[in-house]
Amino acid sequence: MSAVDVRRAGSRMHTRIDWLDSRHSFSFGRHYDPANTHHGLLLVNNDDRVAPASGFSTHFHRDMEIVTWVLSGRLEHRDSVGNHGELYPGLAQRMSAGTGIEHSEMNPSPMDEVHFVQMWVPPDSEGIAPGYEQRDINGDLGKGGLRPIASGRGHDGAIAIHQRDAVLWGARLRPGEVASTPDGEHVHLFVAAGDVDLQDTGALGAGDAARLTQAGELALTAGPSGAEILVWVTS
Repeated sequence: MSAVDVRRAGSRMHTRIDWLDSRHSFSFGRHYDPANTHHGLLLVNNDDRVAPASGFSTHFHRDMEIVTWVLSGRLEHRDSVGNHGELYPGLAQRMSAGTGIEHSEMNPSPMDEVHFVQMWVPPDSEGIAPGYEQRDINGDLGKGGLRPIASGRGHDGAIAIHQRDAVLWGARLRPGEVASTPDGEHVHLFVAAGDVDLQDTGALGAGDAARLTQAGELALTAGPSGAEILVWVTS
């Protein structure tokens, strides 16, 4: 049965400490709601703001595909298999935790916060070798419409994830631009910035999400300031 479940920004679970302001779309850490643990294969959708010269110190992950998307500022990544770099808006990153990896995510700026969305899906197979990939897709996003950011199905231009039943699409919609949600069993639409009108549902603003279940393609119309959206399609 098809369904559209709108979750407003203000209803998200909230972690607020001196260096971090994080909004969780699903149960995360000390925030646990047994009725809100995932949508399809999407387990984590954290909307994080990290203060200058601070961040997530070295910590461990295992058997998870982790995709990070920066909205503003820069995020410095280091991990235990030798990867190091700074993420910026439009540079997609995937870290496969596999058999185990340690990493840190720090804001290198002494003045500006970094705002990013981090998303987790489980891998097809446990126990793979840890891995990392990043790709600048600003050029593709500039063409308009939805563009693949991370894919387990080999989409050109996307970073590869080890989950054949998941694809992350993204768009920077210009004011009034119309796009459509992809057709899929489970679709998670997250408005990262700006606002959109979702067909038969109404306005969604920054931080709002719509969880679609077998809903088919629905029209999205960007508001007067445009919108940046992230859309997962999973089984």
